[in-house]
Amino acid sequence: MKRGEITPEAEAERFLRLRDAHGYGAFKFRVGRECGRDIDEWPGRTEAIVPQIRRALGPDATLLVDGNSAYSPAKAIAVGRMLQDHGIVHFEEPCPYWEHAWTREVREALDLDVTGGEQDCDLAVWRAMIDGRVVDVVQPDVCYIGGVGRMLKVARWAQEAGLPVTPHSANQTLVTVFTLHIMGALANAGPYVEFSIEGPDYYPWEQGLLRNPPQARDGMVAIPDGPGWGVEIEPSWLDKAAYQLTEIGA
Repeated sequence: MKRGEITPEAEAERFLRLRDAHGYGAFKFRVGRECGRDIDEWPGRTEAIVPQIRRALGPDATLLVDGNSAYSPAKAIAVGRMLQDHGIVHFEEPCPYWEHAWTREVREALDLDVTGGEQDCDLAVWRAMIDGRVVDVVQPDVCYIGGVGRMLKVARWAQEAGLPVTPHSANQTLVTVFTLHIMGALANAGPYVEFSIEGPDYYPWEQGLLRNPPQARDGMVAIPDGPGWGVEIEPSWLDKAAYQLTEIGA
């Protein structure tokens, strides 16, 4: 459910249901407004949702937030200090993702982990981000970055720099399957896997894609252990899919 469509109270209730059903111990939610230039989704939403989630889930829950490029450095630092006061451990993409100096300024000012990288696909940019200590945790997306080989290269650079890798995997399609296998191969894999809780209203196209999708049990998701990637594509999903062919003229 999009951040502009769910109240803090409803988000807290959703997390409680999922905790009880699947044993989740870590939860990530959105703050600010996507590329919001310091404007919240509605006035006071961020200041309301952070304490609401903490009260609902209690002191032992691990809480993470995603700003989706919401803030200037000054605003991100102010929000980050409020997050720290409520025990948030992970502040993702606080500033526009292309503004590396801004993000580093936020990282240097805060004690919680400042994270990012899902949007970045250029290896030169990744090298600069890691060498420049722009973030505390790197978050490449295997499908955005250009495949497993490039993902592993970035992960190795991060390992050499002493940084953990918590990949971006926004939906329950093959990106999560790929990510689970990759994380199983990383010495510096972070403690969390992004496992979407959104339903057909948010990702209608993912419904029915996999015959045996990964499942969360006791707060964990197993790496698929069948042949290949360990999952089966539903042929009827492919039959209904749209196909596009691009040809290069002579």
